[in-house]
Amino acid sequence: MNRRVGPDARFGARLAVTSAATALAAVPFSLALVLVESQWAPLHRLDQGAAERLHRSVLGHPARVRVLEFLTQVVWGPLTMRLLVAAVVVWLLWRRALRLAAWAACTATAGGLVGLLAKNAVARARPHLPDPVAHAPGFSFPSGHAMTATTSCAVLLLVLIPLVPRAWRPLPWVLAAASVIGVGCTRVALGVHWVSDVVGGWLLGIAVVAATAFAFEAWRSDVGRPRTTPAQGLEPEIVTAEPEPPAGMTQR
Repeated sequence: MNRRVGPDARFGARLAVTSAATALAAVPFSLALVLVESQWAPLHRLDQGAAERLHRSVLGHPARVRVLEFLTQVVWGPLTMRLLVAAVVVWLLWRRALRLAAWAACTATAGGLVGLLAKNAVARARPHLPDPVAHAPGFSFPSGHAMTATTSCAVLLLVLIPLVPRAWRPLPWVLAAASVIGVGCTRVALGVHWVSDVVGGWLLGIAVVAATAFAFEAWRSDVGRPRTTPAQGLEPEIVTAEPEPPAGMTQR
């Protein structure tokens, strides 16, 4: 019994603690960004100018609006991203990579909760533009689409990149970056978010992934595995027949 209370128990505790710490840090971080946006004139002009320019580019072009809505709601939509992460979690459970599955599920869940908490704490109104082409419910800051795309793409990359041949590894990073940036542009162009909402979503998403990835790296250290880089993925051993040691065992 005591042998099982080791690296795995510490890994679970670190996941819970880092997720809670990220959630606590998200609210003052979000509030600080909104205060800067409301007080600093250059940032306010940037928000207003970018929103108006992108919005004008789709006014009077219903076909462009339909393409943007398809991209933002279907291709890069939160439901699509969460289903992809869920599929990866199921695959990891099948591969018996239980800790990596727990990390992926925890990161996606924490990202959603942090974003919801920040939105309700800040309670920022969405843009009110003349001749709106789209509408969205709820508050504006941070962008949930941008944050979900950031956390989901990071999870997919850090889990699956070891399976990609080295010569092809830049391609998934480019696709992930295009998805994260692309969904942010669609939200601003449709007039449902300010630029600072999108940037806030990106930053909070990165913070969540960094916190939970730190917990996973600490577990790897506890079981005697070497540290990894983002280019290697969180668990390069996923390509092997037994990607993770049994519970309670330490590799030497």
